[in-house]
Amino acid sequence: MWGRDHRSEAALVVLAASVAATAAHAISCETHGSPAVPTAAPAPDASAPGTLGAGPADLESDNPTIPIGLEAYRRWDRWPSLRLGMRAYMRSTYDRGGGNDTADASHFLRLEGDQGIPLDVAGPGVLVFARANYWHGSPWHYVVDGSDTVARESNTAPSPPPGDQNPTFLPPEIFPPPLALTWQTTMGADLMMVPMPFARDLKIGYGHTHFGTGYFIYDAFPVGAKNLSPPTPTWDGHTPPDPEVVALLRRAGQDIAPTGADVTTREGEVALAATTDAVTVLDAAGPATVRALRFTVPAANALAFGRARLRITWDGRASPSIDAPVALFFGAGTLYNRSGSEFLVRALPVNVRFFGGNVALSVYFPMPFFRSAHVELVAQGEAVARVAWQARTQPFTGPTNWAGYFHATYVDHTAPAAGRDLVLLDTTKTEGGGDTCGNFVGTSFVFSDAASLGTLEGDPRFFFDDSQTPQGQGTGTEEWGGGGGYWNTGQSSTLPLFGHPTGAPGVASAKNAEDKIESAYRFLLADLMPFGKNARIQLEHGGENESQEHYRSVAYWYGLPGACLAQTDALHVGDAADEAAHRYVSPDASPVEAITSRYEWGVDHVGAEEVYPATTDTGRHTTGTTELTLAIAPRNFGVLLRRKLDYAFADQRAEVWVKDDADVAAPFVHAGTWYLAGSTTYVYSNPRGEADPPAPSLQTSNRRFRDDEMLIARALTDGKSKLRVRLVFTPTGKPLTPGADVAPQAWSELRYTAYSWQLPPVP
Repeated sequence: MWGRDHRSEAALVVLAASVAATAAHAISCETHGSPAVPTAAPAPDASAPGTLGAGPADLESDNPTIPIGLEAYRRWDRWPSLRLGMRAYMRSTYDRGGGNDTADASHFLRLEGDQGIPLDVAGPGVLVFARANYWHGSPWHYVVDGSDTVARESNTAPSPPPGDQNPTFLPPEIFPPPLALTWQTTMGADLMMVPMPFARDLKIGYGHTHFGTGYFIYDAFPVGAKNLSPPTPTWDGHTPPDPEVVALLRRAGQDIAPTGADVTTREGEVALAATTDAVTVLDAAGPATVRALRFTVPAANALAFGRARLRITWDGRASPSIDAPVALFFGAGTLYNRSGSEFLVRALPVNVRFFGGNVALSVYFPMPFFRSAHVELVAQGEAVARVAWQARTQPFTGPTNWAGYFHATYVDHTAPAAGRDLVLLDTTKTEGGGDTCGNFVGTSFVFSDAASLGTLEGDPRFFFDDSQTPQGQGTGTEEWGGGGGYWNTGQSSTLPLFGHPTGAPGVASAKNAEDKIESAYRFLLADLMPFGKNARIQLEHGGENESQEHYRSVAYWYGLPGACLAQTDALHVGDAADEAAHRYVSPDASPVEAITSRYEWGVDHVGAEEVYPATTDTGRHTTGTTELTLAIAPRNFGVLLRRKLDYAFADQRAEVWVKDDADVAAPFVHAGTWYLAGSTTYVYSNPRGEADPPAPSLQTSNRRFRDDEMLIARALTDGKSKLRVRLVFTPTGKPLTPGADVAPQAWSELRYTAYSWQLPPVP
């Protein structure tokens, strides 16, 4: 099951039955079906640039296959599976100056004609998420491998006022709900989750730049990756997404757990006294996967139960991997149901349902364990006389170091520091710290106890595997939670993967103290973010980290102790001894130059206090060819190269060639294109009217340092202990605005670091 993600006939039958099942209140995730070895799926072929995952049948079978695109939804049971050899990135229209200029709207890499370009990437990948504030920016151009598909919202200018109050994406058959949702449903945002695979490049253009706010998540793969499933052609812009995926998301709030002869159901009832003593709910033996966990209590006890803690310890580990307030774990800051709705939370992996005088809380995240699972509840001094529970488990049959434990890490942010992000998760410190390999899959958080919405200007920032540049940078808190305009000024929302389930629209309308608790959730499935050794999930509190609201947060993630991405070498360009040791050769490179600058971490100052002082580093830049040698682990599943660079040079692009350093006669083999669009100078265009032409002005950030990454496939790295890398600078020649001079372009190199993917230790 945990091998190559190939769906046997039995697994297909179980999956189809799951999609057709009726509503219930439990949990599920992974269909093991028949214990027979699944049929092998085709492997990707670098010679077929129009397809991801296609090629010869010698698929890698000794590491987990990555379900990509629509398959990530179909095989949502593979949520815990490790993703070796890939990355996920979140890019946006954020204020490059570190502040909150125009609420992070209308900051573009460049203009092309009348289009603002917020995203431009090279190499194989899948766009898995795009978000705009209301309909602003429509029509959107998705240029996939050179083919331009235009998507619109029915309010696209010059739509007459008051516009379409039941808006849709156009064409509707390509963007069906809930894979595409408009602002009336989400309370303020147009969300697009139709996966768009690309083999060579992807570019997004905004047809209108007025308040052009957006953030985008895409997966990146190395050229020639062989552990992707299924064979996925380049998105053609006219084939509707799989109805099975649409049906799955429409079943949010229902019981999506598998049933069958191999599923074990346990149930019982416990009472929580008015103490803080732990009460054991379940002890189960593994290897198994928790497919469903549900608690049901009288609605009269909902608030007290919501404040209790849920703790789950896997395999007798020293610390529980889940330790969080019940309500927040299930996606809500409180179990106060201000509108009396049936569903307080109606998400795909969790739900909270009121019915018949009771409230039922269900979780559907697959949660594997290998020896034991210990589930307990801890009251917070409030009694709950009757807590009914049900748990469903299924045998786990795969390698135990191919799937991560499920974690829900809780933090009470009692004293937000001015100018500094809240840290929702730092895997180097949680549960004993150390290296961890896994997937970041979401957050649930309280952002105010006082019905305050202004703090929602804060941006999310995500750092993985020691990168000093965030691999994820968003445009605001409610944007991260799937809304816009503060969820239409505080309206409630609960959707399959996003929501604002609790909190009054403002203090004046709050019914009591519980009603002032504002919370949101965001779950990642096709857009989950893997990491190889550590993850740090951060969130601004307010647009410039100035809010003093009382945040509490739960970060959801899968992980195993031990790294699956290990640093094997590093080169400091400009250091003569280091250059000689790595046989660095760059005939056209500049002399060594010193750069004093910053990374993109937020505001520079809070009042007179400097939050992030500038630092100095040295390196070179070139308009020619660079060669260097980096040590890698001989037994690897691919290599990640990281480069520290000076982002003052625009659109840095190079063709990457590699060979075995030990084989002098071996030819270089093309490994892909290393491309970083944009620079510290960018285009701000926010014309007054929706349909007005762009009004560009150039702005320059003082943040010149950036870390960027390049993926190299296992076929080019496995069995080698040193990799010779050739980088050939290939300028793009693109101006910032039409008709303008092209900004200076060069390949900047301050430091190179090599990392090798390997399986983590068996837990």
